[in-house]
Amino acid sequence: MAEKKMSTCRRNHLKSLLLQIGEAMLKEEAEEKEKEKMMYMEEKCPDLSIPGCMQELQELCRKLHKEIDLVDEERYDMEIKVNKSNKEIDDLKLMVQDLNGKFKKPALKKVRMSADAMLAALLGSKHKVSMDLRANLKQVKKEVKEEEKQTADWRKNIEDKAGMDGRKKMFETEA
Repeated sequence: MAEKKMSTCRRNHLKSLLLQIGEAMLKEEAEEKEKEKMMYMEEKCPDLSIPGCMQELQELCRKLHKEIDLVDEERYDMEIKVNKSNKEIDDLKLMVQDLNGKFKKPALKKVRMSADAMLAALLGSKHKVSMDLRANLKQVKKEVKEEEKQTADWRKNIEDKAGMDGRKKMFETEA
C-alpha cells in the first residue's frame, strides 16, 4: 500500500491536459519553422524588380548568373563531402565486420544424385526429362583419308628427301 493509486477520472483528466499542452507546443514549433522558412526565403530570394532599360537588364542577368555559379559550387562541394563521408562509412562498416570476426563457411554435405534425379527435383514430378544425351547425337562414320594411305612408311619419305637431291625434288614437285 506504499503506492497510492489514482482514480481513472483523475488519470484521464491529466492525460487530456498533457495532450492539450503537447498540441500547443507542436503548433508553436510549426509556426516557428514557417517563420524561419519565410525569413530564409526573403534573405536568399529577394523580390525581383525588372528594370526598364537594356543596360540595367544585362547587369541583372550578370548578377543572377554569378549567384547561380556560387550556388552550383556550393552544391558540388556538398556532393563531394557527402560522397566522401559515405565512402568512409562503408569502410568503417567493413572494419567493424572484420573486428567482429571472420565468417565461417558451413561444411556442405555431399549429395549423390544422378542427373535425372536432379532434373526431376528441380522441375518437379510433372516433367519427365532424361539426361541420355548420347541418344540425340548423330552417328558419324570415320573416313580414312587418302593422305594417310599414301604415307604408309615415313622412313622412306625422309630418306628420299635427305641430301641436296631430296630437297631439290621437294621444290620441283611443289612448283
